[in-house]
Amino acid sequence: MRVLIVDDHTLVRAGLSRLLQTFTGVDVVAEASNADQAIDLAAIHRPDLVLLDLSLPGRTGLEALSGILERAPGTRVVMMSMHDDPLHVRDALDRGAAGFVVKDAAPLELELALRAAAGGEVFLSPRISSRMIAPLLGRNRNEKPEGVAALPPRQREILARIGQGLSSKEIAAELGISVKTVETHRARMMEALGCRRASELVLLAVKHQRELG
Repeated sequence: MRVLIVDDHTLVRAGLSRLLQTFTGVDVVAEASNADQAIDLAAIHRPDLVLLDLSLPGRTGLEALSGILERAPGTRVVMMSMHDDPLHVRDALDRGAAGFVVKDAAPLELELALRAAAGGEVFLSPRISSRMIAPLLGRNRNEKPEGVAALPPRQREILARIGQGLSSKEIAAELGISVKTVETHRARMMEALGCRRASELVLLAVKHQRELG
């Protein structure tokens, strides 16, 4: 398996590269630190697999995922993240990801994910799959809502307007609150939803526009 590693941290890439080289039949052909590099290198090397970090500087890992599959349609992409938010996982799968693993997974779990993806299957870290399956089994009936659904009404109002493309100043004027208040709510939403960058919050807002009303 020829693998392209994408992560914005040099030490993480180095560690992953050394780990993957210990897997039988795995060859790391290139490394990238951002979405644009990842897309270009995928088009050049045509790797069998891409191990892609969800959080990247500039364009997100989800944007990189779409670009990679467009430029190298035969490549399988396994996403990795510090977060196990079902919203991010579902978005990645909808865009064509062949797997999603958490960064604190054991090496064996990562190897299983890569081999499953190479074999045409979809692999999810057990921690992720249990969170996604629980609602189908009715286990969360008494649990509190999560993600966008758990946000307070005011934050949902602001998030809806973020998804409509309004600036903080425009949102403040429309809701009759200060710009500082809007920015405070924005920061709290990013923390609650596991967004490291403003662009990730915008993507979530757009994706859940209908739900936000």
